[in-house]
Amino acid sequence: MSRAQALSAGADADSAESAPRWGRGAERGTWAIAVAPLLAALAVLFAVFLTGFDGRSAMPPDVAARFYGFFLDRYPLFAFALVYGLARILAAMVAPGPASLVRRLVGGGIGLVLVLGVSLHPTFGGFVLRAGFGTGSGAFLNGAPMALAYTMGAGAAACLFGLAMGLGARLAGRPGPVPSGSRWRRAGQALLGWVAGFLALWFAAALIGLARDAGFGPWPRRPLDARDLVVAALLLTVAALPHTLLVAARLRPRRTA
Repeated sequence: MSRAQALSAGADADSAESAPRWGRGAERGTWAIAVAPLLAALAVLFAVFLTGFDGRSAMPPDVAARFYGFFLDRYPLFAFALVYGLARILAAMVAPGPASLVRRLVGGGIGLVLVLGVSLHPTFGGFVLRAGFGTGSGAFLNGAPMALAYTMGAGAAACLFGLAMGLGARLAGRPGPVPSGSRWRRAGQALLGWVAGFLALWFAAALIGLARDAGFGPWPRRPLDARDLVVAALLLTVAALPHTLLVAARLRPRRTA
């Protein structure tokens, strides 16, 4: 074997060894971006527990009037779901991709305002929880069984929240699906992705709405205790898991030969 052939073979071997390492690094980065929003929500939950933050904590009167009320009392875990949505947009802003810095900053800022707007205007819960509550209560008053009415309400809330979060992530630079196949195939793949995302958020909305029934205490009327912390952490983790796995699957780099 000549010297040139030996050098070429050595370079090929180094490339073959480095490819798996690069692939593992990219996969770890994918999981970090996918899991970060859930970790952010759990971190805020833990901070609320450690600080003893509740409805008696000092807050500006205008902020307290906007934050506390029926929807926070009935659906307390939506406060942490909101953190998840905001963190999902922030993760899209810093994720690898072709988007420019200007698009990430401007689009991400618009996305954050959009999620905050639909979740907190005119008060806590915003249009998201009002859409869910209105849909569910309307269905129940029209004769639908309670379980079906609740499921319909959770679907309405998930649809609005998912639209705001998904649009915000796209504005922040989240890349769309890689074009492949015919136009109809691409349209089918996009539709399948939207349906899967909606179903994941629908499951999450239905689950966190059952926090009181699952044993979550009367926060924010009193501070969280250890039992509340465990119940909330489990509910948030199980609720977010399908969407987290879906995001990780979308972000996973395609392997090439």
